[in-house]
Amino acid sequence: MIEEIRLKETLKEYFGYDSFRPLQRQIIDSVFKGNDNLVIMPTGGGKSICFQLPALLLPGVTLVISPLIALMKDQVDGLKANGIPAAFLNSSQTEKEQQELFSRLDKKEIKLLYVAPESLQYVDPVFQNGNIDLIAIDEAHCISSWGHDFRPAYTQLGYLKNRYPSTPVIALTATADKATREDICRQLNIPSATQHIASFDRENLSLEVRPGNKKFEQIYSFLKNRRRESGIIYCLSRKNTEELSAKLQAKGFNAKAYHAGLSHAERVQVQEEFINDQTEIICATIAFGMGIDKSNVRWVIHYNLPKNLEGYYQEIGRAGRDGLPSSTLLFHSYADVLQLQKFAENSGNSEVQLAKLERMKQYSEALSCRRRILLSYFGELVEQDCGNCDVCKNPPEFFDGTILAQKALSTIFRLKEEEPISMVIDVLRGSQNSHVFEKGYQELSTYGIASDVAWRDWQQYLIQLMNQGYVEIAFHDQNKLKLTSLAKKVLFENEKVRLADVVHIVKEKEKSVTKEKAPDNLFERLRKLRLSIATEEGIPAYLIFNDATLKEMEKERPITDEDFMQINGVGRRKMEAYGYRFIKEIIGFSKDKREKKSRKKGSTYKETLELYKQGLSVEEISQKRKIAAPTVFSHFAKLYEAGEDIDLMQFVAASDLKAVEKAKEELGSPTALRPYFEHLGEAVDYGSIRLSLTILNRDE
Repeated sequence: MIEEIRLKETLKEYFGYDSFRPLQRQIIDSVFKGNDNLVIMPTGGGKSICFQLPALLLPGVTLVISPLIALMKDQVDGLKANGIPAAFLNSSQTEKEQQELFSRLDKKEIKLLYVAPESLQYVDPVFQNGNIDLIAIDEAHCISSWGHDFRPAYTQLGYLKNRYPSTPVIALTATADKATREDICRQLNIPSATQHIASFDRENLSLEVRPGNKKFEQIYSFLKNRRRESGIIYCLSRKNTEELSAKLQAKGFNAKAYHAGLSHAERVQVQEEFINDQTEIICATIAFGMGIDKSNVRWVIHYNLPKNLEGYYQEIGRAGRDGLPSSTLLFHSYADVLQLQKFAENSGNSEVQLAKLERMKQYSEALSCRRRILLSYFGELVEQDCGNCDVCKNPPEFFDGTILAQKALSTIFRLKEEEPISMVIDVLRGSQNSHVFEKGYQELSTYGIASDVAWRDWQQYLIQLMNQGYVEIAFHDQNKLKLTSLAKKVLFENEKVRLADVVHIVKEKEKSVTKEKAPDNLFERLRKLRLSIATEEGIPAYLIFNDATLKEMEKERPITDEDFMQINGVGRRKMEAYGYRFIKEIIGFSKDKREKKSRKKGSTYKETLELYKQGLSVEEISQKRKIAAPTVFSHFAKLYEAGEDIDLMQFVAASDLKAVEKAKEELGSPTALRPYFEHLGEAVDYGSIRLSLTILNRDE
């Protein structure tokens, strides 16, 4: 077993951390014991260190199976930035590049080799004589059709355990329910794998769900105060990504679209610009982000309802990987449900996909803590509400909605269950539009029966009636609203119905965006320096240091190498490579602040001087400048020391001056005022002492 001190030293030197996160140490110990392991740990939880750190201490090579070229490149770049010898092998490389890689492997110059499952055939000959000490299978959920991102190439990976029976396998994923976990172990031939399931609770992520009405207006309001933050907007269609990015660009946002319809070169460019902080907003289909380890994504928006909770949780997990507060926003609508149902029905395992879609729909319409719903889905039960989701922040209040329900259900009945939700609401509110009049619905007894309820509120009440089982949507029949058997109890048996008060979306306070000035703080200075270095080196900015590390630098202000090494995220390699420039920036910022403060003080002293020259008394200057009289005397002292023509003797009694002069000689000229005050028996006030010393020091 590897000694504790060596593990801690390796963790700090290469990864910059002083201690392990929950479960990391247990997983690493299990790897060194030669066990197979299944690791379920949410995005940003620290999965990679569970195999990257052992790879550094094992004598041979760690083989890492990764599904995407972008994911491999991103992780390898990050490892190299930490001084770790790593490489990847995939179809994008030339034969010459691959031969050079094999040569480095033969010379034992590589500790981690990333390979796509499709490229394993190329490395088999290289490892005929063993030399693989650990096999890590990243994004392991891809092997299971029960998972949310099934990839057929992963189903062939079971042969690895047969080929290298004594080599431990570690399978890792961010999201997997019980059925998926069992399937992963079965297909990888590791049935006895030790399972490590970390908490899925990402407390730094706020969760919010809104109805999909006027989405762009809501998104624009959401983003106004987030102009410098990186974020992703997930859309269901390519068309949505392009239209939305164009609208955001028109509003002055730096946004790009990403989808499978773009050429490979275009997709790579968009992704690189986002990774390198050149593009702040990506409007993308769900293919985007899986291969990105970008730590400073501050928000994720789902423009459309995701098809399942696993995919949703993994996608929102791309925000706040550095642990800093981040926001998530999900829009939902029944149009999305209808489209996703069609997709699910045409899939190979439609029954499973439809069931998972139903769970997703229930989550989006929930009136209870959203985090508890998510955690319970993954088998983690908590008793307390999170306080960081929209339901917790604005808990609904229920009221007796029986009369409203009777009005709605009666209207659906009189419309012969032949109309969708929009027409039902138009009739309830007595709308005078051509569609209503053409069909003669203005003659119905329920026409206008609830004109005092807003259209949007009616929409929410009808959704609640659907959730409670009184109404259903005939998706196969033009989305017509149908009454269920439960509706009869409300209409004819006076069954009570409880409805939740509609909570309106409060618009975020708008900022003027005419000439937005960059905030003048140390974090921004360090962020700009990080971007400059990243541009020079041609790597993503977050691979230099993540936002959480910069925030800690801002707080601690390290100005020595030793202090700099104490910052989380600073390892030996990064301290040697970047420490001087960051420390210099921190010192420079502090100096600028002092000079700015000095200039500000100089300005305020001048104002006092002008009033003095006008003949105003100390009391009048104090009132006019709204500062205390002792502060005025302090200004006089500074101005006198600077050589200004101020008669301080008019404010000091000759006897006090003489007493202070004697005390100065007896006390040995202390710089503090308190020794004089006490030595003189508190007979002379601090202001007189200060002015007396100013006169005496200038005369010396």
